[in-house]
Amino acid sequence: MAKTVLVVDDDPTQRRLMQAVIEKQGYAADTAESGEAALDRVSRGGVDVMLLDLVMPGMDGMETLEALRVKAPDLPVVVLTAHGGIDTVVGAMRAGATDFFVKPASPERISVSLRNALKVKTLTGEVQRLKKSAEGGLTFADMIAGAPAMRQVVRLGQRAAASNIPILITGESGAGKELIARAIQAESDRAGKPFVTVNCGAIPENLVESILFGHEKGSFTGATGKHMGKFQEADGGTLFLDEIGELPLDMQVKLLRALQEGEVDPVGSKRPVKVDVRIISATNRDLAEQVKAGAFREDLFYRLNVFPIEAPPLRARKEDVPALVRHFIARFNAQENKSVIDAAPETMAMLAAHDWPGNVRQLENAVFRAVILADGDYLSPADFPQISGVSAPVAAAPEASGGDAQPYLNGAAAAASAAQAPVEIMDEGGHLRSLEAIERDLISYAIETYAGRMSEVARRLGVGRSTLYRKVREYDLDVDEARAG
Repeated sequence: MAKTVLVVDDDPTQRRLMQAVIEKQGYAADTAESGEAALDRVSRGGVDVMLLDLVMPGMDGMETLEALRVKAPDLPVVVLTAHGGIDTVVGAMRAGATDFFVKPASPERISVSLRNALKVKTLTGEVQRLKKSAEGGLTFADMIAGAPAMRQVVRLGQRAAASNIPILITGESGAGKELIARAIQAESDRAGKPFVTVNCGAIPENLVESILFGHEKGSFTGATGKHMGKFQEADGGTLFLDEIGELPLDMQVKLLRALQEGEVDPVGSKRPVKVDVRIISATNRDLAEQVKAGAFREDLFYRLNVFPIEAPPLRARKEDVPALVRHFIARFNAQENKSVIDAAPETMAMLAAHDWPGNVRQLENAVFRAVILADGDYLSPADFPQISGVSAPVAAAPEASGGDAQPYLNGAAAAASAAQAPVEIMDEGGHLRSLEAIERDLISYAIETYAGRMSEVARRLGVGRSTLYRKVREYDLDVDEARAG
């Protein structure tokens, strides 16, 4: 959906001229003949930029600007005036205008003003988002949750936030389980208190107890100082136990005691420490099946699963895809100093139709890559080659392949090419490479293929998360680069 520009001018001829220029540049145009009508239109929402004439009967431009500072302080306003006096310009800027131009203005000048105004709005929005995120203030109102499946999540989350009941959030990797947990914290009476995240699958087994419950100085080799542990760090706030299904069985017993007694036993300590912690756990596994298999304690499962919330996969909430795409475009525009306006209609339809096995995280990474590489104002299918199969020209297939193979190549040549020999097993001399070298390249390839989603990498390779992280450290692989790519 194109950005909406509201033209406010009492002259109908000027309104029509400005509307024609704006629509020709790819924006949606709306009009208002007075300051009062403009404020009414802004109150209904959906306005991204306002072009405001300063000289109008009734409520003039300056009075409208002052009213907007109360009603919509973040709305960028470009003022129009027939008289470019310095006093007029200074007054408008002090009143909150982001830019101005003197009528009549060229289409190029109008385009520059609109782009600058939209960039200011994007930067302002990103600053506010980062500030709220840093302060732990991102609530359910900040989430993109228009789909019915997400509206149910919001309803359950808001109810859960009203108490200290233990919550278990289930769902596939990349579905936004931590975001839901943070929103629950932000809407609870623990808002503003610590929110501590622990990825249970990323902790080496021999350090799980120390990291969760803390240790005393000298309690084991390498314990050169006292360590509080995640439970004590989260005292008064929320402890988010991600990938809880990865927790070793012996630690599950101690976690259960901590939940039941409200106290922890640091390693090497002579007495327990009281903690006031709200527990939210998350998993992409079926814990009930793990209980049956003996891999997860039944008593701990029932203790954690008091209030279950299921985070739906993105394929179950495709109505949210356009809003998510625009949200990510705005964020990456601000972060990377880009000026992508939107995704083209055919691109948005393609993205909405895709199943997104990596869920919102995969969509985020795909949009990030597209924004970085995009040359035009609108993202095209070619900016998403992994999905569209459209990328740089591919060499023609050999004639021996026949005419019937060409339709397949047109749709999947890039994917087929990428799948050929991703990991070399032979060296330049024609001999087998060492198992260690092949393993390193295979893990690196899997991390890149699944965009650094380590749960998915571990599952595809058939190894445990702790084993995978140990291999990553041994081979000095860069997971963060894959996540940003």
